[in-house]
Amino acid sequence: MNAGRGGTTRRGFLQGAGIAAFGIGSAYALTFFDAEGAQQDPAQCTTRDLSDSDPRLVISNWPAYIDPRKKTTSTLAVFQEQTGITVDYTDDVNDNAEFFAKVRNQLGACEPIDRDMMMLTDWMAARMISLGWIQPIDKAKVPNLHQNLIKPLRDRQWDPDLTYHAPWQSGLTGIAYNAAKTGEVRSFEELLTREDLKGRITLLTEMRDTMAFMLRVVGASPDEFTEDEWANAIDRLRSVVSAGQIRAFTGNEYIQDLTAGNIVACEAWSGDVIQAQFDNPDIKFVAPEEGLSLWSDNMIVPNLASHTNNAEQWIDYYYEPEVAAKLAAWVNYICPVEGAKEAMEKIDPSLVDNKLIFPEDSDLADTFDFMPLDDQQSIAYERDWSNVIGG
Repeated sequence: MNAGRGGTTRRGFLQGAGIAAFGIGSAYALTFFDAEGAQQDPAQCTTRDLSDSDPRLVISNWPAYIDPRKKTTSTLAVFQEQTGITVDYTDDVNDNAEFFAKVRNQLGACEPIDRDMMMLTDWMAARMISLGWIQPIDKAKVPNLHQNLIKPLRDRQWDPDLTYHAPWQSGLTGIAYNAAKTGEVRSFEELLTREDLKGRITLLTEMRDTMAFMLRVVGASPDEFTEDEWANAIDRLRSVVSAGQIRAFTGNEYIQDLTAGNIVACEAWSGDVIQAQFDNPDIKFVAPEEGLSLWSDNMIVPNLASHTNNAEQWIDYYYEPEVAAKLAAWVNYICPVEGAKEAMEKIDPSLVDNKLIFPEDSDLADTFDFMPLDDQQSIAYERDWSNVIGG
């Protein structure tokens, strides 16, 4: 992994100490997703916007998910210089569920969390929006978002009009393999069944990432599936685990094992593979025959944020193509901003044709999302999942 291009990746912190050891049991999942009585009306849970008199902005994001902030030419430093807004930026989002647990009591009771913005993955952003915990974004104040967001990220079923969210960075979940250790792996079905891969593959501990592919494998759509289709998919995964095909369920430590040859193929996130390829060109990323999972981490504004106008200025700034390109050159995930590819010519021409940063619309034609789940589905499915991967 090339430390000059972001060091440890954002996804490297995703599992950390908690989810990777899911043996702590289904109570872990229940704690985070049970939010009975926490529904709010965002129109009623507001406070006075202090942006004009208090030029500050408090942000929570994932670690290593922005270009180096201390440089005077960084995107954050330039934003502060251009706007006069002081940004209190904290990289304290290490896991979606962990962060949910950190703020759920306050947001569920219409109390402030002392943040103006947080970056959360699609499914968690959808969860918080459905609970009424997120403030709408004034469309008139973020014209760059509505003009420049790439087409594949528009019309998400949980917020089709971009009323509550703006993608920060996006990525693909697919397959990676080590070409020095094995032949090409073309599908998720191959990953699960090839005898030469037995005990030499890993899948991800993120339930929605892995189960989206399992649903595809059993002929269902991750975007909209039934209880029976879920049962078929989880049963298929259980049989693959019992057969010994899977060495482990992991966070992004898989990339070190893949590079070292401890595993030869795995389910993988695109940004991790890009960074690994700088040091080891034998690491290949494959769009499986089942398609690709397309996800985003999103900028959302919580209820009782006191600097909403400043947050909207931040969103509009990061949807300027030149700014987006500078950010993408560092984090190496899919850039959600139209025009950033052309701007990249001046920043790092070597990245312009990298389809894991700037995919064509045709490259994303067979991508899928994971269906939004209600409370009871979340609890039931997380229980099923933890029972399988916990052995």
